[in-house]
Amino acid sequence: MKFKPALQCHTEPRTAGEILLTSEEQIAMDLSKPDVVRDELMKTNPTFRELVQQHQNFEARLNELAHLTYPNEEEQLEEITLKKKKLMVKDAIYEMMHNYEISH
Repeated sequence: MKFKPALQCHTEPRTAGEILLTSEEQIAMDLSKPDVVRDELMKTNPTFRELVQQHQNFEARLNELAHLTYPNEEEQLEEITLKKKKLMVKDAIYEMMHNYEISH
């Protein structure tokens, strides 16, 4: 059985017997902590809210895929694609937060 370090690229497909040592808490965007900028953007910016919702939807589907015992090739490809999309959305969210901080 092979182990991968937690900070290695998350877009690689899993192979039989391989375990990813990453916790969902480390990967998921933490919406439970108070954040003034994030909270303000959630209230006032519909684009920001949509991005956060997309991020949560991607996370939910990735959790479903992660619980499959033997994912087929299509499911493995979907997982890779979703991880990339989720990261792009997360980057957009943090860019919006950063731009808001600079402008206010």
